[in-house]
Amino acid sequence: MRNMLKELRPFIPIILVVIVLLFFQAMTDLALPDYMSRMVNVGIQQNGIENAVPEVIRADTLRKIKLFLTEQEKEILDRNYRLISRENLPSDEYQNLQKKYPALADESLYLLSQTDQDDLEIINDFLGEAVLVVSGIERFSMAKGNDTLDMPLPENDFLDSFPPGVDPFMVLENLPAENSAAIIARIKQEFSTVSKSMITQSAAAFIKQEYQIIGVNIEKVQTNYILVIGGIMLGIALLGVIASISVGFLSARISAALGRNLRRKIFKKVTAFSSAEFERFSTASLITRSTNDVQQVQMFLIMLLRTVFYAPILGVGGVLRALNTNTSMAWIIGVGVLSILTLVIILFSIATPKFRKVQKLIDKVNLVMREALNGLMVIRAFNNQEYEEKKFDEANKDLTRTNLFVSRLMVLMMPLMMLIMNGITLLIIWIGAHEVDKGVIQVGDMMAFMQYTMQIIMSFLMISMISIVLPRASVSIRRISEVLDQEITITDPISVKQLPSYSPGKIEFRNVSFKYPTAEECVLKNISFTAQPGKTTAFIGGIGSGKSTLINLIPRFYDVTEGEILFDGVNIKELSLNELRNRIGYVPQRGFLFMGTIESNLKYGKNHDAADEAVEKAINIAQAKEFIAEKEEGILTEIAQGGANVSGGQKQRLSMARALVEEPEVLIFDDSFSALDFKTDAALRKAINREIKNRTIFIVAQRINTIIHADQIVVLDNGRIVGIGTHKELLDECDVYKEIALSQLSEEELAI
Repeated sequence: MRNMLKELRPFIPIILVVIVLLFFQAMTDLALPDYMSRMVNVGIQQNGIENAVPEVIRADTLRKIKLFLTEQEKEILDRNYRLISRENLPSDEYQNLQKKYPALADESLYLLSQTDQDDLEIINDFLGEAVLVVSGIERFSMAKGNDTLDMPLPENDFLDSFPPGVDPFMVLENLPAENSAAIIARIKQEFSTVSKSMITQSAAAFIKQEYQIIGVNIEKVQTNYILVIGGIMLGIALLGVIASISVGFLSARISAALGRNLRRKIFKKVTAFSSAEFERFSTASLITRSTNDVQQVQMFLIMLLRTVFYAPILGVGGVLRALNTNTSMAWIIGVGVLSILTLVIILFSIATPKFRKVQKLIDKVNLVMREALNGLMVIRAFNNQEYEEKKFDEANKDLTRTNLFVSRLMVLMMPLMMLIMNGITLLIIWIGAHEVDKGVIQVGDMMAFMQYTMQIIMSFLMISMISIVLPRASVSIRRISEVLDQEITITDPISVKQLPSYSPGKIEFRNVSFKYPTAEECVLKNISFTAQPGKTTAFIGGIGSGKSTLINLIPRFYDVTEGEILFDGVNIKELSLNELRNRIGYVPQRGFLFMGTIESNLKYGKNHDAADEAVEKAINIAQAKEFIAEKEEGILTEIAQGGANVSGGQKQRLSMARALVEEPEVLIFDDSFSALDFKTDAALRKAINREIKNRTIFIVAQRINTIIHADQIVVLDNGRIVGIGTHKELLDECDVYKEIALSQLSEEELAI
């Protein structure tokens, strides 16, 4: 996990930008239900009349309203409304206002002047209640004795005492101040239980009626309001879309860049592995870790940036907005969230162990597939296709069964989530309908609360969805970290020693013993010998005697367990790996070629900077000139992956030529001649002896013919040296060598 956090450090500024964009996106999403509520409540139900403060009102109506206001409230009204009539207006202004308000021709009106927001809110607070009282008294007076009231007043002695046709407002104006104040207080008390939203809605209905009398075009007012709010909603939605697209773009860039960096680091780390590290990780597993596991981390990061950061902002904002809309139904949010969490916990407690198993099964499928592809010729030769198909089918079915189980579980989750969400929606409608009927909330508020609740539940759903990727991603992160955290056993020393630009290449083994990291016993014991520059040192012995292991110690593919190896008197552990391996030309047992051309493969060791003369010389020594010349494109002939389009002998000769192009001080041939026929073998060794001077040459061989002319032959048996000398000396002194030689050649052929 530390590696993942370190890999994210370069992207912190962009991640912060993403979080800001997510916050902005959440704010746009949370703003839309509020505007939708306003469109329903104000635009539709209140005909576009936003509050209890009329833009214009008749003087007579304002006189009635002032009966129910305090002196301070009357003063605020007088400050914000101005009287307009034919007498006190210039003719031009009068004509314009008369067209807008036709009733101005017959009576005086009060027009709302430019009012600051603070005064407007104050006026709305006290004017709404007064308007509601006036509206209620007028409707009570008009409908006394029948049941046509939209909101009938409770019983009131003062109002009930008037016969039909008597104006209560005129009576209140003519009563003594003490009496009228008491009656007004009692009337206002009857409306004290009505909610603020219902006061505004009832006041809007009264103002609409007032506008109709004045001649204001109500349809135009309503249409304008809906268009303005709709335009704002479209603008907010557009901003949200831009933020969402930006988040998606930046998240994808961050995820792709992280994947690129992880793959690069894994590849770089793996190229630094010694053979000991490769024994811990199989090739198939390393391929899976650098591809599928990295992809899982990328998917997790995208969901993390786009969902996990976004969901809490949306959830918290939704809760605050929902509670601001209505607190009486807040318990419904708790029911929804608790249901979602219960479902998620149950499902993922079942699925998480399966997620952990999937990656191991992918490794197994890759391993079986890779083994089958590499051994395809052997499989066909033994006619074992059915057996391999069965083996692959078993691994594939295990992976398929696990994936199907997880997929079915996840598929089951979505319908259950939708069932919970739809159930919550029905519950809100059921409870909300009763609240609307009681006059506690308006329809638009109920709709907004429903949307906020869905957003809250969706935020928890988003967080739960990350759990689909989290178990696999956590496994993948751990597997990637295992590679990146793997300690490299063979590294450059802290204090590096330098060899001169030209070094003879003398190699000396001093009491070298070696055992593999997981082994209990040494495979090489007390190995001591010296290989002189300009001389050929050969190694021979039975299978498992340790020949290749010994050779692999020189370029530090493994490090010795005991003793030391000296390169011109310097312990190879004190040299940098780069310098040591630059001075060694290595030809492995199995020649390996890279995709490209013959030329690019030959120049591989020189980073493609080798001179053409050196390449030509190496081709001639390696006996590769003839078959290269036979190809249409010659040295520019394309090589398939792994050298699949050339024979084993040609591949081996090209591998030798590649090592010779480097012109190193030390040449190592690890049983490289076994793939060559006797004629080519002899010609190649003759060319090496003739063309390569002052080089330390090591040859591991199984054939006596290959090493018969070596300056020094080291005979190994069970990891120990049982003989060192020339061919003739070993025939006389070493029984193991003599036994190997006689098993291959007759006594006459062995005679020099």
